[in-house]
Parts: sequence; C-alpha cells; structure tokens
Amino acid sequence: MSVTGESLHQSSALSERTLTPEELDKLRNDRVLVSDFKQQKLEMDAQKNWDLFYKRNTTNFFKDRHWTTREFEELKNCRESQGQKLVLLEAGCGVGNCIFPLLEEDLGIFIYACDFSPRAVEFVKQNALYSTERCLAFQCDLTKDDLQATIQVETVDVATLIFVLSAIHPDKMLKALEQIYKVLRPGGIVLFRDYGLYDHAMLRFKSGNKLGENFYVRQDGTRSFFFSREYLAGLFQQAGFETLVNEYVLRETVNKKEGLCVPRVFLQSKFLKPVPSSSPT
Repeated sequence: MSVTGESLHQSSALSERTLTPEELDKLRNDRVLVSDFKQQKLEMDAQKNWDLFYKRNTTNFFKDRHWTTREFEELKNCRESQGQKLVLLEAGCGVGNCIFPLLEEDLGIFIYACDFSPRAVEFVKQNALYSTERCLAFQCDLTKDDLQATIQVETVDVATLIFVLSAIHPDKMLKALEQIYKVLRPGGIVLFRDYGLYDHAMLRFKSGNKLGENFYVRQDGTRSFFFSREYLAGLFQQAGFETLVNEYVLRETVNKKEGLCVPRVFLQSKFLKPVPSSSPT
C-alpha cells in the first residue's frame, strides 16, 4: 500500500475480465459508429496524428519498459551459447522506451528500430545512448513500406510489438505481421504486449468514438484496438506463427481513499516462427 492509499493487484488469466451489469449495458448501447468519411480521413491522417502526438509529448509520455529485459535474458543466453549476438527488431519503437533500457544494460544485441512517425525516429537518434554500431533507427509504415529494404530476410532473432498493433487498422494488421514474419529467422520469436478486451481505457470511451468492434478513436485522432486472446491468436496463425504464450494480464489499481478501482487489461503473448521440419534446429 502506498502513501496515497493506492494498492496494485496483478494476475494473469486465460479468460477475459468479467464485466459489471453497468459496463455490459454501456457496451451494448454504444452502437453508433464514426462515419465512413471521417474513418477514411483518420486512416489518411494516421501518420500525421502520431507525429503530432510525439510533438506534444516529446519523450515524456511512455515509461521505460524495463520488464522486457527479463524476456530477453533467456533469448540472449540461447544465442550466446551459439556464439552469436541477438538481433532484435522493435516494430513501432516510439521514442525508444523499450530499446534504451536494453542498450543501457549492455546486452549483447543489435537493434533495428522502426516507427510510423518520422518525429519519433528523430527522438531515438537524438538519444545519448543511440549508436549506429548497436542500433539502426528508421521510419517505416509496416502496412505498406517494405521492411526488407532495410532488414535482410530471416536475420532477426526477436521482434517486439509493444502497444503497436492496436494503433493499426484491423484490416491492415495481418500485412504488418507478414512483414515481420519474413525478416524473422526460423525459430525466431515475437514478444507482444498490448491492450486487452474490456480494459479500463476501452470502457472510458464516450459515445461517438467507436470505429468498429473493439476499435475506437481518441480525441487526438490516434486509434486503439482492444484484443481478445482468440482474435490475436487467429491473426498470428494466419501470418504463419505458432502460439507459445497468450494470456491476459489483469491489473487493478485500488484507491481506497477515493473508492476507485481501475481495472487494466493487457494481452501479453509470445509467438514463434516455426522451423521447417527439414531444417536443423
């Protein structure tokens, strides 16, 4: 318990969070979708809206994601035993909140870092920890640009998708995953974390912000999709991946003083690019 009267409870689950009757009513009654014209404009302006987001928030918005280093240790040790460095792709790197904790801890890795927003990529390059010997940052729209223009086929050991896929239109998510699949080596891994179905942020959207099933637009024009385990597993399966781990992370921040309970739901997953049966492991 903190001095502010807040406590945090975290657990993992295979089933989605149970909604209250009030929450169920709210979601059932929110049927009005944003007009097709506005939806098309949001798609056209997607890069501009994320660029403006980073202009407003610079490097202050997202906390450094040190939790990823735990996952990388296991993968790094495996590569070191083979006498090789770990090659990482962070797809949707933002301003580097995931890559710089990794570089700071001096893991034996090389990182490709790409983002939709040119401004975000510039922030990465301006960071004191950025070095072209250890990292290559570049602008890329995973839904249409060719990732192989920068990264050779089957040379990446680990790709991360951390709060990235939710910002892409559902119709284009598969294309992004297929691009990542091509640059991953057989036996390569995707580490995924993003918004889960019935997260607090999903239930806070007011009427008029809904774009489609589990898909919403924020006031600043950026968009967010909320994943179920089944939807995500199906998407990765279509792209050719096998599921290793796929579970909800349920977090409840309880503020006893104000009588508030904020239920956060994330999906944390690990997917594998299978090794062809004829290839040596």
